[in-house]
Amino acid sequence: MLKILFVAGARPNFMKIAPILREIRQNHSQQIHPVLVHTGQHYDENMSGAFFAELGIDQPDYNLEVGSGSHARQTAAIMVAFEQVCQTEQPDMVLVVGDVNSTIAAGLVAKKMNVRLVHVEAGLRSGDRTMPEEINRLATDAITDIFFTTEQQGTRNLLQEGKPADSVHFVGHVMIDNLFYQLQRLKERPVQTLATHPFKQRLAGQYACLTMHRPSNVDREEDLRPIMAALLDIARNLPIVFPCHPRTRAKLEAFGLTQDLEDPAGGTGPIASGIQLFPPLGYDDFLYLWKDAALVMTDSGGLQEETTALKVPCLTLRENTERPITLDEGSNVLIGRDMDLLRTSVEHILAGRCKPSSVPNLWDGQASRRIAEVLTAWKP
Repeated sequence: MLKILFVAGARPNFMKIAPILREIRQNHSQQIHPVLVHTGQHYDENMSGAFFAELGIDQPDYNLEVGSGSHARQTAAIMVAFEQVCQTEQPDMVLVVGDVNSTIAAGLVAKKMNVRLVHVEAGLRSGDRTMPEEINRLATDAITDIFFTTEQQGTRNLLQEGKPADSVHFVGHVMIDNLFYQLQRLKERPVQTLATHPFKQRLAGQYACLTMHRPSNVDREEDLRPIMAALLDIARNLPIVFPCHPRTRAKLEAFGLTQDLEDPAGGTGPIASGIQLFPPLGYDDFLYLWKDAALVMTDSGGLQEETTALKVPCLTLRENTERPITLDEGSNVLIGRDMDLLRTSVEHILAGRCKPSSVPNLWDGQASRRIAEVLTAWKP
């Protein structure tokens, strides 16, 4: 039996791993023995036992609890702790996802111990080497043995970098697998059990959803202030639901930018305007909101993809994206720092002039099945 260590460092990583684990449990339990490792890279109070139950997977076999720190300290701490796990488990493969510090840290340990490395969501490139995630993507793919790509551009990137063609597999996107899984769960779940249901009932009409946490947007007042000014302009006519990352909230408070933000629990009447500030929301609670939004504004990578899968208009508050398929085929528009473009784009969407979009090839909810089939066919 093939023993594979699945490594996750943050909540989005588990959402990408969960569909593969569910597929293995249902159809490949005789061929693959999965061991789930949580590095503890990000502390998240929402990641309770209920979180893993919502994903339909067991809690991690290991929690390394490395915590936060500088990139170097965190990466080193993960490597030291993960090496011990590898020595104990003696895996045949290590599977990593995405582009966080846990991805490259576990990858380096695996290769130095001569363990085959698998990278899910390989080949994505933004071209911006000032982003830590871009360095993690490049470095991980430099040592990976089996590559699973979400889009054909990722495959082309890897082949242009000299990776062997027979090691690169275009399988679709496990994040979309999980999105479809969670949507089905939402249909089966009483809406009264969702924390955001009473608020959604109070929304008077169309609304937008916002996420924003990247340092390039929130760390400096000269960057954050014009973004918030534009958002407040938009919110005069369109309520904006804003689950606020702790990093972003701290900066908003430090720069004195919270006075115009609303507490969604502070009233009982219909909500027709304003920025509604929430604490971080669980996956189901936020999905319940954004899936029906008129538009989404974000600097998140995953949300660009999920909105494309559901054809929800997405305005990305970044200068570049490692997910170009969401621009070329999907519902995503790159805004950068052009706040006039943001205002105009919102006006066009509300007037019914959305960009044409389609769901990319193989974003069909079957990526995890394709991945499991490749893994079970592997011969040492």
